[in-house]
Amino acid sequence: MTVRIFIPRDAAALALGAESVVEAISGEIAARALDATIVRNGSRGMHWLEPLVEIETADGRVAYGPVKAGDVASLFDAGLTSGGAHPLCLGKTEEIPFLKRQTRLTFARCGVIDPLSLDDYRAHGGLRGLERAVVMQPAAIVAEVTESGLRGRGGAGFPTGIKWKTVLETPGARKYIVCNADEGDSGTFADRMIMEGDPFVLIEGMAIAGIATGATKGYIYTRSEYPHAIAVMSAAVEIARAAGVLGTSVLGSAHAFDMEVRTGAGAYVCGEETSLLNSLEGKRGLVRAKPPLPAHKGLFDRPTVINNVISLASVPVILDKGAGYYRDFGMGRSRGTIPLQIAGNVRHGGLFETAFGLTLGEIVDEIGGGTASGRPVKAVQVGGPLGAYFPRALFDTPFDYEAFAARDGLIGHAGIVVFDDTADMLKQARFAMEFCAIESCGKCTPCRIGSIRGVEVADAIAAGIEPEKNRVLLADLCNTMKFGSLCALGGFTPYPVMSAMTHFPEDFSPVPMVEAAE
Repeated sequence: MTVRIFIPRDAAALALGAESVVEAISGEIAARALDATIVRNGSRGMHWLEPLVEIETADGRVAYGPVKAGDVASLFDAGLTSGGAHPLCLGKTEEIPFLKRQTRLTFARCGVIDPLSLDDYRAHGGLRGLERAVVMQPAAIVAEVTESGLRGRGGAGFPTGIKWKTVLETPGARKYIVCNADEGDSGTFADRMIMEGDPFVLIEGMAIAGIATGATKGYIYTRSEYPHAIAVMSAAVEIARAAGVLGTSVLGSAHAFDMEVRTGAGAYVCGEETSLLNSLEGKRGLVRAKPPLPAHKGLFDRPTVINNVISLASVPVILDKGAGYYRDFGMGRSRGTIPLQIAGNVRHGGLFETAFGLTLGEIVDEIGGGTASGRPVKAVQVGGPLGAYFPRALFDTPFDYEAFAARDGLIGHAGIVVFDDTADMLKQARFAMEFCAIESCGKCTPCRIGSIRGVEVADAIAAGIEPEKNRVLLADLCNTMKFGSLCALGGFTPYPVMSAMTHFPEDFSPVPMVEAAE
């Protein structure tokens, strides 16, 4: 019987040397004349163990990692193809504590299947949601998604079902589904992992959205910085079309839905939905004033659903298992699961899918294992470069949209970046303003000019020039940007700045220039 050896083709694994491991294992298979084949899967999301090599055995998969090319010969000597003992052996993959503690719904197949095998996808429960959707009335599908409690996983947390209902009820000769895969936040990689490791779940989710709203065309808008995701998604779309999952008759039904992948040019602001639409139309990525909402007049002025990758990839399990099943996970108004992306100065960085409700402290200390440097955690930024910095005093905050908002924070795309006690929070606040200045589309004055002034004021504080006066000025500037900006880029930049000033005031009290000279 041919032994299957799984080695990720995920971008994180490639960055850590997966290709050289593949070459070494291929060489050993040939040299030893073994009956074995290599399957290039997605990542399980345990980045400190990449490249992770898994062997399929009669008792389940056995994992080894992190594997380097130089380890391969000794692995085969130890009986790799039968799950033999070796210092790099981690035991059964599913028993690894980081993985075992998760609740994987959206990422159930990621790292498990061959991403471009539709047969593999079906064998692991794929297309069951779409098979149910094609025989349902559109309004019933929308009701199912609404009842599940699914909210936008891109950051805003807007109820997905309400957005779909608006598009369904808006007249239009043509409607669109647009997937926002322009994942530009620091410390985020969930969208990329889905597109590289389980692309058919995103295709299935978009097709269900199309049937539910009357849309017949979909676009995945992603970043040029994601070449591997673009290649895998594009190939998956072709495979799905050839298999009748997409096209004029979805799974042999009367519903038509097709889609394509479009690549952006690297502008962070194109993650904002209206700027993204302009870019898709071939225009400059400028933010549009609202109203009209995209649900009424979106792409090419047609009714348009715009959802994040994780939002759409969560839909198939809802249609397959029912709204109640999904809604039973989570807390408060935050239902279902959320893929936490743990990064920065942390021991166990990676993707951890779990139900809403874990505290920030549990995530950082227990799951993440504390800092990689071994120093105390000083701050954690949640929600990308525009997210607030939380000190340890706020580590009892449950991971929930409303709980974070109550403490002037954002969940955003659920990126969690850890900093130890060497971090300078004044420099971090300055970086937020600088980032906004660089990435601003320039359409509104608070964002375009305010961010530049913010950098100048932060520099003045760092130089000890009238620090008290400039702290007040920086806070006033943040207030103007928060309430005067056209979109979330300028509107959310104050979150990291104000949280840094509020929770770490000592970093904003440098020695004045005169005292320093003495």
